[in-house]
Amino acid sequence: MALSDIDLTQAKYFDLNNEVNIPKNGQIQLDKDQEALADFIEQNVKPNTKRFPSVMARINWLIDNDYIEAGFIHQYSEDFIEKLYDYLKKENFHFHSFMAAYKFYAQYALRTNDKEYYLENYIDRVAMNALFLANGDPDLAMDLAHELIHQRYQPATPTFLNAGRKRRGEFVSCFEIQTTDDMNTIGRTINSALQLSKIGGGVGINLSNLREAGAPIKKIANAASGVVPVMKLLEDAFSYSNQLGQRQGAGVVYLSVFHPDIIEFLGAKKENADEKVRVKTLSLGVTVPDKFYQLVEQDADMYLFSPYDVERIYHKPFSYVDITKEYDNMVANDEIHKKKINARDLEDEISKLQQESGYPYIVNIDTENRANPIAGKIVMSNLCSEIAQVQVPSRVNNDQSYAKLGTDVSCNLGSTNIDHMMESPDFGKSIRAMMRGLTHISDLEHLDVVPSIENGNARSHSVGLGAMGLHGFLAKHHIQYGSPVALEFTSVYFMLLNYWSLVASNEIAKERQETFADFDKSKYADGSYFDKYTEKDWGPQSDMVKKLFDGIFIPGIDDWKALKAKVMKDGLYNAYRLAVAPNGSTAYIGDSTASLQPIINRIEERQEKMIGKIYYPAPYLSNDTMPYYQSAYDIDQRSVIDTYAAAQQHVDQSLSMTLFMRSTIPEGMYEWKKGRTNKMTTRDLNILRHYAYQKGIKSIYYIRTFTDDNSEIGANQCESCVI
Repeated sequence: MALSDIDLTQAKYFDLNNEVNIPKNGQIQLDKDQEALADFIEQNVKPNTKRFPSVMARINWLIDNDYIEAGFIHQYSEDFIEKLYDYLKKENFHFHSFMAAYKFYAQYALRTNDKEYYLENYIDRVAMNALFLANGDPDLAMDLAHELIHQRYQPATPTFLNAGRKRRGEFVSCFEIQTTDDMNTIGRTINSALQLSKIGGGVGINLSNLREAGAPIKKIANAASGVVPVMKLLEDAFSYSNQLGQRQGAGVVYLSVFHPDIIEFLGAKKENADEKVRVKTLSLGVTVPDKFYQLVEQDADMYLFSPYDVERIYHKPFSYVDITKEYDNMVANDEIHKKKINARDLEDEISKLQQESGYPYIVNIDTENRANPIAGKIVMSNLCSEIAQVQVPSRVNNDQSYAKLGTDVSCNLGSTNIDHMMESPDFGKSIRAMMRGLTHISDLEHLDVVPSIENGNARSHSVGLGAMGLHGFLAKHHIQYGSPVALEFTSVYFMLLNYWSLVASNEIAKERQETFADFDKSKYADGSYFDKYTEKDWGPQSDMVKKLFDGIFIPGIDDWKALKAKVMKDGLYNAYRLAVAPNGSTAYIGDSTASLQPIINRIEERQEKMIGKIYYPAPYLSNDTMPYYQSAYDIDQRSVIDTYAAAQQHVDQSLSMTLFMRSTIPEGMYEWKKGRTNKMTTRDLNILRHYAYQKGIKSIYYIRTFTDDNSEIGANQCESCVI
């Protein structure tokens, strides 16, 4: 029987899974999910998996039939590959939910060209990833297999899906590019957006350097059209370049809150915007320096500055000028055209749009740059707001060649599974293996279609190791999300990620006698990055958290001092190491809660194409853990912000943080609502954004709103980083 022969209307596994959402005697029927899982394996997977007489017979058949690449396989002996498979089989892996198995076989498992038979199971995909990411190192391949089969490590979808495949997409998740204020770079940016969207991944684009609508254009009697027409061109580019219709091209455009087109920029996303300017599929993000928060707090007017004039005066693109520092000078400079609006009015416009659509994302750009250990300036973020890396602008000639090749960003991601990592026999060894696997993808990546991306990657070797499963771990251990114990645990966990990723990057630099470019100009090279770790013990303080980390090495001040000396001597290979993506369906495969965010429902409902609804019980859900699984919509969002802030202080890049609001705010949740309407207002979002800023949050992703008619606003997801 082939997959197309399965009568989905008769398949029991969907019906059994749906019964999970139907209480019986007041109890959730969790056993029905296990029945659905068993039936899916028996009725869907086993009959439709192509069989081979041996491991090597299968691998050779896949090579001969152009399903997998031969080069990385031939780096290993057949005896070693057999040994690797023997180990993986002995670990007796099983999915723990129907959703995990369904997601894997629907989206990740290699199939025959006619899509009728599976050519791999989870063990096979793990083996491909371990062999591929280890790049011929048998010891590393075994270490990675150990991490992957125990689901302590989950590569991002582009890597996990494509590793080893002959016909594949790229291994990276998303990209960042920027344009400067001339037609040549605008044209090059649109071409880059086309090329990167074709490859597969979300593309972030910074438009802050473009002159505003109405600004003069040299040698032409007309005035500039501003950023909105460029946004429309980019949206069309993403719609066109959609991987042969397999996925919608995905992009986000960023604009400075001090850009004169900011109101028109926000207005382009409104439901009632004129079709000539409305952008439907393009995401919006706003870069916000400290000065904006200061002006809002003072209830002052603010000036928006012409990027053309600012670049003329400061001799660098608008994004690279420190607005907070130069604001008063720019206001006083009559050569800079400017317009005045009220800061709080603009803040309300941002909140209104967030209520309506979930956009814009917010990037606290001065916060990012203050914490940035690398020489240079961060000017934007990516499609999911967790990447924070320096960029250098390019200059493009009339023939579209580069007069000056700058650096842009590609995002190479993976996640630790917190619950499984806490059971690792060697926490440090686990992280070191993951860092080497991620680094191989960075080394392998050569995107010559966008030279600035290729140049940035070659210079930085940046990666982004993150985490998933925080809420599941906390519930399993009867800890309330956002409680002092939960925040302390989160801080210690990410301190460990930071420490061991530094150890790994330092070891790679020493082995290869190579550091990332301009290491000598970084805060790592002068040792100042390590000051906060050599002046304070970041280890567990409470008895509860000490117990959670029992048996796990916790670096103390002396360990950090020793690491500081090693890094100052031999350097780091990776300019950036840590970032926390939203990780959606990879979390399902790992039977994990997504990222660091609280769950939305104890039984999550997902609408799957062609199938209908599938239900996913929260990991470790039971009568015992039920009280610890409060919905994100019923949690004071300051607890979410506090959680992300606890992690952020150890993460060199950023974290993709979504806030969850109800149209009708639960009674007593926010003290400022007392005596006011219980409906969500722009004031609520304003207060929470300021709270996040004060807590050191670098970026805010979506605002998701659960409305009174049980629908969600801002619930669309970035497919590149989420899946």
